[in-house]
Amino acid sequence: MSCCEVVNSRSLSSNAEKEFEYKSHQGKHVVKTIELVVTCTLSVWFAASLRMKVVELQGEIKNLRKLCSGSNALHDNIGILLSDESSSYIHFGSSNHRNVALYTVLFMLMTPFLLFKCLDYLPQIRTFSKRTRNSEEEVPLKKRIAYRVDVFFSGYPYAKLLALLFATILLIGLGGLAMYSVGDGSLSEALWLSWTFIADSGNHADRVGTWPRVVSVSISSGGMLIFAMMLGLVSDAISEKVDSLRKGRSEVIERNHILILGWSDKLGSLLKQLAIANKSLGGGVVVVLAERDKEEMEMDIAKLEFDFMGTSVICRSGSPLILADLKKVSVSKARAIIVLASDENADQSDAHALRVVLSLTGVKEGLSGHVVVEMSDLDNEPLVKLVGGELIETVVAHDVIGRLMIQCALQPGLAQIWEDILGFENAEFYIKRWPQLNGLRFEDVLISFPDAVPCGVKVAANGGKIILNPDDDYVLKEGDEVLVIAEDDDTYTPGLLPEVRRGYFPNLFIPPKYPEKILFCGWRRDIDDMIMVLEAFLAPGSELWMFNEVPENVREKKLTDGGLDILGLVNIRLIHRVGNAVIRRHLDNLPLETFDSILILADESVEDSIVHSDSRSLATLLLIRDIQSKRLPYKEAKSTSLRHGGFSHSSWIREMQQASDKSIIISEILDSRTRNLVSVSRISDYVLSNELVSMALAMVAEDKQINRVLEELFAEEGNEMCIRPAEFYLYDQEELCFYDIVIRGRQRQEIVIGYRLATAERAIINPVQKAFPRKWSLDDVFVVISEGK
Repeated sequence: MSCCEVVNSRSLSSNAEKEFEYKSHQGKHVVKTIELVVTCTLSVWFAASLRMKVVELQGEIKNLRKLCSGSNALHDNIGILLSDESSSYIHFGSSNHRNVALYTVLFMLMTPFLLFKCLDYLPQIRTFSKRTRNSEEEVPLKKRIAYRVDVFFSGYPYAKLLALLFATILLIGLGGLAMYSVGDGSLSEALWLSWTFIADSGNHADRVGTWPRVVSVSISSGGMLIFAMMLGLVSDAISEKVDSLRKGRSEVIERNHILILGWSDKLGSLLKQLAIANKSLGGGVVVVLAERDKEEMEMDIAKLEFDFMGTSVICRSGSPLILADLKKVSVSKARAIIVLASDENADQSDAHALRVVLSLTGVKEGLSGHVVVEMSDLDNEPLVKLVGGELIETVVAHDVIGRLMIQCALQPGLAQIWEDILGFENAEFYIKRWPQLNGLRFEDVLISFPDAVPCGVKVAANGGKIILNPDDDYVLKEGDEVLVIAEDDDTYTPGLLPEVRRGYFPNLFIPPKYPEKILFCGWRRDIDDMIMVLEAFLAPGSELWMFNEVPENVREKKLTDGGLDILGLVNIRLIHRVGNAVIRRHLDNLPLETFDSILILADESVEDSIVHSDSRSLATLLLIRDIQSKRLPYKEAKSTSLRHGGFSHSSWIREMQQASDKSIIISEILDSRTRNLVSVSRISDYVLSNELVSMALAMVAEDKQINRVLEELFAEEGNEMCIRPAEFYLYDQEELCFYDIVIRGRQRQEIVIGYRLATAERAIINPVQKAFPRKWSLDDVFVVISEGK
């Protein structure tokens, strides 16, 4: 055996001996403690029994003395003896009961302290008695009991209340026994006194005697402690409830409400549109569930300063990815659920939307309404629809705004028309079935509504497919529904067919397309889709200038990754320029006076901040207009009187307004408050991207069928919203009613839905008094739904 092994064996044996000695010492200490406890307990009971015998002997001695006091009155003494014996027994019984009560109280008060002192030694007693050796360290019993008590109070909501009730009953019992042992009343009276001392600490003031006062003061002190604990429990319960309400953790008990999941800059506009939609119903309920504090959400909504017209907005704090939080807002009973895009990049936002849709599909009770999901990237749309199924309706916000900006750039004034149609403040789309129209041709249906403009049919025989701008010969069948543009769903009804005068129609002609020169200021992630839309709209020989801070090689890679075939472009030619759109010297290098249209895009680098993005767009707009006004020859036009509101006195505004007559600028605005700065100066048209997307979400939430209509109107192919000159339908100063123009528009396979007079600033959609004739000018324009060529 080596030296190390010998040393180790000796150290092990030494440790074993020390451990055995320590356990033996502990065992002896435990035995002594137990002996002491048992001795004290037996001594108490022995003292009580001796006391009882002393009282008994004292009674017997008293009786014997009375018997020996005289023999002549034996019979009388016998009676006295009997009476004394009975009284002594009564005294003995009363004294016996009070002593037992006193010793019981003392024993019950001492027992917890003795047990608490001996708790740590009980496992060692068991081990010592079995003479077993355990190599693992055992947790002390005191700690295990404390752990169990902690688990009990943490796991059971009524544990504290039950503990307080038990402590109150125990104090009443012990206090009553103590009062009974030191007083001269009955036990029931002592228990009642104990309760009064607990309930009101001032009731003990009339006690007489030292020991009754000591006991009453002790009971009153315990009562004050118990009531302090009770007040603490009540205060904690109230605070917890108030905190739960403040933080939005309470359950929403609603039905047929609209549920919004998430928080974004579009929420204000969305709530406004939903409130307007519910105005005819006297208001509704909108519930917002977001991962924000409830008070912060309510403060932000209050800052909107908008009259919700009876609609209640309820905010709750929680995650739409957690089923418990979804159940808290009655997700299964909502008539529509709107999933807002997050403020992250496109892929992360769509991934979050996909997880939310998965959470919604996991609701056990099922969904009674449809789900409207705001998507950020068109490429991610099929996956969300695949997961959600038929209940999912998607609105690709970025794609919609990009195509809308191109349409507005090619047709000035179209942005205002879309703003009127998508919002609930003016005319919007509605679908309803009218049995009295069955058997009519669509040409007759067009002039059947005095307060609406029909523009499509939902064909029941074709699975409910919505056909925009159908043929005149289409006959409405049983179950078909009519798509109209009206003020509200209860403001229109079919009437008698009016008499229309077709008259002489101008020669049909298709205006030729000319090459255009367009400038993009800024970079959007869907710019490849916008280029493809321009490729479909523009004539051959057109130029698209792209001016932003993205390097040219990076641009080509991004465009190629987005699916754009740069070499396959036929109608447009891409011209790249690198620079900052808010630096004047960079803009001076561009031929700004030669562009037909300029689109100021919300740049991808600042789109997360609406204030920064709008500030950048506004600065770019002013710089471009100022440069144009300096370059264009307007010297002869300065003498003309142009008065534009309060800006007529400002020469630089006037020059920029003159420049706007030669070039169209479309600015993408994220914040509706910036609209006032852009529109009042009349130097640019604008597209309120966030507000338009909110309008589309609200419209699809109210009726998911409208999504099919919007998808077709925003698509590259199919029907689209257009602005046509008056010369397409009438002669100068010709007197016609609106129905006459509608009938003439059918010869071009178009549906006329409104007009804008040359002297007016805004277009009128779904005009009133459609049968009233008026004189028209060739400077007027008409808003139509036409099939794209």
